[in-house]
Amino acid sequence: MGKSERSLVDWLRQRAGANPFRVPIGIGDDMAAVRLGGNVVLVTADMLMDGVDFRTAEHTPAQIGRKALAASLSDCAAMAVRPIAALASVALPDEWSMEQARQLVEGMLPLAERHGCPLAGGDTNSWSHPLVIDVIVLAQPWPGLAPVRRTGARPGDGVYVSGPLGGSLGGRHLTFEPRVLEARQLAARLTENLHAMMDISDGLALDLSRLCGASGVGATLDANTLERTAVHADARAASAADGRAPLDHALYDGEDFELLAACCCEDETIETGACQWQRIGEFTSSGLAMRRADGRLEPLEVRGWEHFREEGPSSPSRGTR
Repeated sequence: MGKSERSLVDWLRQRAGANPFRVPIGIGDDMAAVRLGGNVVLVTADMLMDGVDFRTAEHTPAQIGRKALAASLSDCAAMAVRPIAALASVALPDEWSMEQARQLVEGMLPLAERHGCPLAGGDTNSWSHPLVIDVIVLAQPWPGLAPVRRTGARPGDGVYVSGPLGGSLGGRHLTFEPRVLEARQLAARLTENLHAMMDISDGLALDLSRLCGASGVGATLDANTLERTAVHADARAASAADGRAPLDHALYDGEDFELLAACCCEDETIETGACQWQRIGEFTSSGLAMRRADGRLEPLEVRGWEHFREEGPSSPSRGTR
């Protein structure tokens, strides 16, 4: 087994199998589901680290706290479920002041209130190392809507994204709005025609490969449509600065926290509240490809951000991903 986050998760899925009645959704989705009596509770945990997901030398404690909660709320959006409470555990640097610790929490509170997800507890430690913060969010299904998993995409489904991608490391990765309500609206509108969904945190290409792997399908993206409708202005600004193509940023930057969905729908766009979902391709029986403007199909290179990877010349350097 090669060293990679995906390989480790695959091993965990096989090794730590749980009773499917007690744990109807286990390792591999954006959230797990646990049956408690007659109710199903969903849970996610997301750990963020200084030098990987943020930089304390550049970002304020409030910005960091907000992002930590927003990342876990994005998992709720990915499953189209309702957040109900959060737990935050921190390893604070010994040199931090009480004011910095307070601001870390203060950064979470407006977002928690807006999504009806109060901070209900957690754990506090300190050490002589950089900041680490882990946020757990508990959720429940919206009335009449089942959680949306990664496993249901079918050949012929449209590949949809909830917003433009790329260039988020210019600052948007700290300020994104989790698509909790938009996901609920999409699920209510499409009902059984919303087949699969996940959030885009590690790059469109890599996360699309994960959804396809979970569903046992392939996908073909349309380069012209992507360029026209799903490349963020931040990706174009990043391209002007570093020379990489805007489409390259949209495919591989990550930290967008938009949603990727498999929908049985022919519409080019689907509007839900403040969000306009764009159809950027189609799920197929196998393989990952890009259709160019002249109709040529090229293999889609699968890369993006991955923790616990083999280091090599092409591996991203440690720092804000």
